[in-house]
Amino acid sequence: MTRNAARANPHLTPNPAAKNTRGSFATVVSLLPYLWPKHEPWLRLRLVLAVLSMLVSIVANVYVPILFSDAVNQLAGKAGVLIVPAALIIAYSVMRITAGAFGELRDALFAAVQMRASRVVARKTFEHLHALSMRFHLDRQTGGLSNIILRGTLGIQSVLRLATFNLLPTMIQLLVTIGILWRIFNVWYALITFIAIGFYVAFTFSFTAWRTKFRRAMNETDNEAQTKAIDSLLNFETVKYFGNEAHESQRFDKSLARFEIASVKSQVSLNALNVGQAVIISVAMAVMMLMAANGVAYHHMKIGQFVLVNTYLMQLYIPLNFLGFTYLTLNQGLIDMEQMFSLLRVDHEVTDKPGALVLAEHGAPAEIRFEDVHFAYNPDRQIIKGISFTAAPGRKIAIVGPTGSGKSTISRLLFRFYDTTGGAVSVDGHDVRDYTQGSLRGAIGVVPQDTVLFNDSIFYNIAYGRPGATVEEIEQAARFAQVHDFIVSLPQGYKTKVGERGLKLSGGEKQRVAIARTILKNPRILILDEATSALDTHTEQEISAALRQVAFDRTTLVIAHRLSTVTDADEILVLRGGLIAERGSHAGLLAMGGVYAGMWAAQQVESEDIALPEVAE
Repeated sequence: MTRNAARANPHLTPNPAAKNTRGSFATVVSLLPYLWPKHEPWLRLRLVLAVLSMLVSIVANVYVPILFSDAVNQLAGKAGVLIVPAALIIAYSVMRITAGAFGELRDALFAAVQMRASRVVARKTFEHLHALSMRFHLDRQTGGLSNIILRGTLGIQSVLRLATFNLLPTMIQLLVTIGILWRIFNVWYALITFIAIGFYVAFTFSFTAWRTKFRRAMNETDNEAQTKAIDSLLNFETVKYFGNEAHESQRFDKSLARFEIASVKSQVSLNALNVGQAVIISVAMAVMMLMAANGVAYHHMKIGQFVLVNTYLMQLYIPLNFLGFTYLTLNQGLIDMEQMFSLLRVDHEVTDKPGALVLAEHGAPAEIRFEDVHFAYNPDRQIIKGISFTAAPGRKIAIVGPTGSGKSTISRLLFRFYDTTGGAVSVDGHDVRDYTQGSLRGAIGVVPQDTVLFNDSIFYNIAYGRPGATVEEIEQAARFAQVHDFIVSLPQGYKTKVGERGLKLSGGEKQRVAIARTILKNPRILILDEATSALDTHTEQEISAALRQVAFDRTTLVIAHRLSTVTDADEILVLRGGLIAERGSHAGLLAMGGVYAGMWAAQQVESEDIALPEVAE
């Protein structure tokens, strides 16, 4: 198994690195470049201004209790004189407004930085997933994968918001407050505060670390539930065919039940954490208030200083009360981010070489050559065992054979979904590995057996062949595919929605739409991968006529099950066991009386059996 195959599903379980400090640190480091984008100075300016706003807010918060304490002292010591206390109260109010306003300004300035970082990472992940090999996508679980991208994006936002402008300001304010208590009172007040906060933080972090397993279980069961739900909905026809709605509901409910158990444990443990935090802060507050009360009683302290101690502790307690939530959210955000970044670390199995050539996407028909091609999906599964053939420009080559003989694999190698394990596939005299993937695939048009459409309008699905095409070009492509008249007969015409995977259209209608978008693409090479095998005979004849128009003046590779669709091919290759068993024209292969002749005879008998009406006995 290749390294990529072994790593094909990193998204199904959390990466173990996220459970340790080194993994979390690496995740944060991976995020830093997105906070200081190279070519966006206005975002850098916003980040600097946000930091300055944070510092102003911290300073204002620190001075609020001092002004309040001075006002209390003035009121207690100068009865009937309101000028100084009034000025202090006004200053106190202004400082509170300053702290709040600059805190909001900080968040407003940082919002653009935060959202841009999450957007860029999400887009980069999305692009990376599209660039990964078919091997990865065949092994993926769509529901869980989409959940990881969504949670990873939200995780970035949480980590940036909480770590930068919640946890960091709280720690700075804590240190400043301890210094002020030491300066105004004595070392014991600072020491008790430091010890209490130390206990508080240690208890919170250790307890939250223990709680993390419940959040991780919630993630895993949520992934499982979403994967099952999406998979079931995508296959709703199969569910209905077998009447298994209750079975699907039970499977989904079992995942939800596990999610419910994990959620309850998470909530109960959170309640226990809150109680423990309240006890630590309350004990510290009681001790320091008793010390301050003793100082007031013996005239060592003023009443304002008694209030100052209480105010500082209360002011610290409010953000610390959210420390457990903050730490848990940060930890969970780092795990979610690590899962998403692990997707970015999945290597591309198929890559462009440095200085790759650009294949002309339009123009004269191309030449295709397979030279002693070998290919295996896995070492123990050899599919192609040495195939050689040439498709001259403008020629039509048909590939037939039993299921599993390697027919569709040939088209995947030409399209470079995989690279050969031996031999070479070339287009216009150059190995396909010498071209950029984008230009190679731009020169190839595919009409697949199972046409899947986007849940959008018919217009969008045809235009997908060449985004930016004009309305006239799209309608002309539809006429060539013999689907224009059908479309305009619909109440909404080209604006008609086709439904999930195009299920609102019949098989023949979907195939015509697929042909239209391939015509619109105007490729030099055309691959027809069993494009009519799932259709009835009448529809197949109509589609075949449209396909012949598409194939005109193009190099065409036809992969077929029904031999009646390839009788006009310039050369027919008969595959068996990954090798070319026979080759030649339709007439020549029939005259040989070999494998092809046997397949033809069997299909003729099958067609006659279908055509003959049943006779009552």
